[in-house]
Amino acid sequence: MMEEKHQTESTYASFPRLPQTAREMFDVLPPLPGFRVEVIEGKFLMSPMGNPEHTWLAADLHDALLPLRRERGWRGSPGGPSICIEGPRDSLEPDYVLAPSDCPRWGKWELQSSGVLMAAEVVSPSSVDIDYKEKVRLYALGRVPVYLLIDPIADEPAVTVFSEIKNGAYQVRNTTLIGTPIKLPAPIDFELDTSIFKV
Repeated sequence: MMEEKHQTESTYASFPRLPQTAREMFDVLPPLPGFRVEVIEGKFLMSPMGNPEHTWLAADLHDALLPLRRERGWRGSPGGPSICIEGPRDSLEPDYVLAPSDCPRWGKWELQSSGVLMAAEVVSPSSVDIDYKEKVRLYALGRVPVYLLIDPIADEPAVTVFSEIKNGAYQVRNTTLIGTPIKLPAPIDFELDTSIFKV
């Protein structure tokens, strides 16, 4: 028993300091291929990556924004990179992120939320509450000017754009059925043909 306790103590001694919060655990976690890892309100959340259709919708958005990205020198990526929400330092991994090429970073891997132009999420059965509630609040708190929510699983599949932040919350919510164009407001200023999201 004493030997086992000594081994445990020596194992912990090799760490300079054990993680005390979910964020600190996230910071020391190695990459986990095939999993989405996020920190939301002090909770460590890990979920498998979406099915192919889920991923393809984010890729379709990426393709639709290609002319705009080329014109303005912006970067876009389905499936990341992660966004550090300034303030609480929560870490979110959107299904799609649009940012200028010089977007400031938190550490090596995360973009700082206030430098991001748009975050987009594709709703899945396991993410409905997180995408419609927690992420709406956190992206606004982090000053991400546009949050695009693609919901292919709703009774009436729809796309919602959240914009115009005031007092840490989005003031404008614009929803349209998939198949109808929707305006992505400033700083993007782009009319998105949502028929690309028909499954």
